[in-house]
Amino acid sequence: MSLRILIVRLSSMGDVIHAMPAVTDMARAVPGARIDWVVEEGFAELPALHPAVHRVVPFALRRWRREGGALREFAAFRRALREERYDVVLDVQGLLKSALVARLARGPVVGYDSASAREGLEALFYGTHYAVPRQRHAILRVRELAGAALGYPPPATLDYGLPRPDVALPWLPGDGYAVLLTATSRADKEWPERDWLELGERLAAQGLACVLPWGSPAEQIRAQRLANGIRNAVVTPRMTLTEAAALLAGARVTIGVDTGLVHLAAAMAVPTVAIFCASDPDRTGVLASSYAVNLGTRGAAPDVDTVWRTVAAGMRR
Repeated sequence: MSLRILIVRLSSMGDVIHAMPAVTDMARAVPGARIDWVVEEGFAELPALHPAVHRVVPFALRRWRREGGALREFAAFRRALREERYDVVLDVQGLLKSALVARLARGPVVGYDSASAREGLEALFYGTHYAVPRQRHAILRVRELAGAALGYPPPATLDYGLPRPDVALPWLPGDGYAVLLTATSRADKEWPERDWLELGERLAAQGLACVLPWGSPAEQIRAQRLANGIRNAVVTPRMTLTEAAALLAGARVTIGVDTGLVHLAAAMAVPTVAIFCASDPDRTGVLASSYAVNLGTRGAAPDVDTVWRTVAAGMRR
């Protein structure tokens, strides 16, 4: 009988993507394993992109906080979660809320020890816990925890295991394109618009159309404003995460600020340059076996020339 594994990684987008290489490791180290994943419903498309994930169980805490009917929906979620008995329930998020969700499942719960977990108290809910140094990159922490729980050493090669989604994007430019991920969750993480405009013009001079995705109405307005100042630029329609993955997978290069989609670009093995203006990339920057470079840090954004040199190097590979 195959080993049944449940991964608990509820959010956010970048953190969900950070757990993908561990899924690839598990699938290779434990042939025939059945891997399920519980995740916030807004990110449910992401685990489904990985061919080794058998079932995705959506969790809707964010919506339950906003809307009524939470008790009824939570009961349905609990029933869905407990449909299977698992050999290992692996909480790779390391928060109190994820530990509580993991305990709802049927199976022994494994997680970080109190010194390794992000809040500490969650370790009390694990039957087995492991020490994984917090200063390591988030991707490596998840891989190490999964390897310790299932008894294999994580391989040297980092592989997200994501194929390009087979979805049509008829609005895409016919020739090569670059994706500019200009939107992020905080204003202090944004890169100046004048820098995006200059970078976009340099890409246009190389024959690449710049494609600008967005997620909110304010981001759409900003994307359109930037597109108006860059030759042959395209603002995307509203996209699903699966469509976003297909868009990124076909790009010549992706440049983005500290946002979940820049991690998805790295996961799709596209040359990726991540721009950090208000956070430190050491533990949560892009990381891939393909070309993935972090520039800048908290309070020290990179200039256009630095970004351009890094982008040009990625396109030459």
